[in-house]
Amino acid sequence: MTGIDLMAGPPPTRLPEDPAAGELAAGEQPAAVVRKHPASPLAWATLADAALEQGADDVTVYAYARVGYHRSLDMLRRNGWKGHGPVPYDHEPNRGFLRCLALLANSARAIGETEEWERCSTFLRDSSPEAYDALLG
Repeated sequence: MTGIDLMAGPPPTRLPEDPAAGELAAGEQPAAVVRKHPASPLAWATLADAALEQGADDVTVYAYARVGYHRSLDMLRRNGWKGHGPVPYDHEPNRGFLRCLALLANSARAIGETEEWERCSTFLRDSSPEAYDALLG
């Protein structure tokens, strides 16, 4: 009789394809894509990145990243995530969540919210060490 490895931890969460991915890849403006797909973590991450590139203040980037982060948590839970466990960076649909988390961490640090920076950066590292290295490392 083969038993379940209780020490293995939860299985990796792999989100489904983000419906906004094709539109963003085709060059649609992030704000327009967010309006069509407000539940899309990738759309919010791209909007936050665009705001950052355009010189928006850190509070704006923080707000966009926070919305994307919360939309991500909803999506993760709908796909079996129980509040912890791996969210692999090499699975492309997970990257919207991971980018939102990194953007939230960085913008929290920029506005002086040290506890949020520490919580989010640790959460990113725990979810995906590869994402941590790529996005914050």
